[in-house]
Amino acid sequence: MTNLDSSHSIFIVDDHPLVREGLVNLIERQSGLSVCGEAEKSAEAFAAISRIKPDVAIVDLTLEGGGSGLELIKQLQSLDQPPKVLVFSIHDEALYGERAFRAGAQGYIMKSSAPQHIIEAINQLVQGKLYMSESFAMRMAGKYISARAVPGEPPVAQLSDREMEVFRMLGQGYETRYIAQKLNLSQKTVQVYCGRIKEKLSLANATELIREAVRWMESESQGKNEM
Repeated sequence: MTNLDSSHSIFIVDDHPLVREGLVNLIERQSGLSVCGEAEKSAEAFAAISRIKPDVAIVDLTLEGGGSGLELIKQLQSLDQPPKVLVFSIHDEALYGERAFRAGAQGYIMKSSAPQHIIEAINQLVQGKLYMSESFAMRMAGKYISARAVPGEPPVAQLSDREMEVFRMLGQGYETRYIAQKLNLSQKTVQVYCGRIKEKLSLANATELIREAVRWMESESQGKNEM
């Protein structure tokens, strides 16, 4: 990679090689920025970031092998020199934006954004500022001023980060035993999460839960394919 004398180093975490390549090409053309590494899996990313200590980590929320970008962001906060984190995702910021900032991110941008906005977001972070869309900022301001949910939020916005992970993996067709293994939880704990999800989404039984999870994942995949 080039521009090794750059003042700000960027690490990219995304499980799609073409996305990583596109980001590398975009960033390397910018004065004062360089890409210092990339990874497709959460554990691989954490190890590399711990060693390299980049200024900014660009992190997708859904990673290879069911990995969670949110969990990676939380883990990065434990480092002596945690990088600024910019979430770069297909997922709607209305659902995942607040989760990402709670986890420790300083910025959130959709993958459908124009290249200049991606660079603007990176520059905001290296200057110690937050980056989010104006609509998301207004939504969050309204939510905290009123201290209640914002009208128009999808029902799944009620789910906790862990519940959302379980819900997403159910929608991908995984059984609770496999989900427990991947998330380092007991199967009983996963079943408890399933019960909470059913209650929050007003679903009558496990069949409805699976159907709704699959429907949600199909809508997410459709949005991804349109980008």
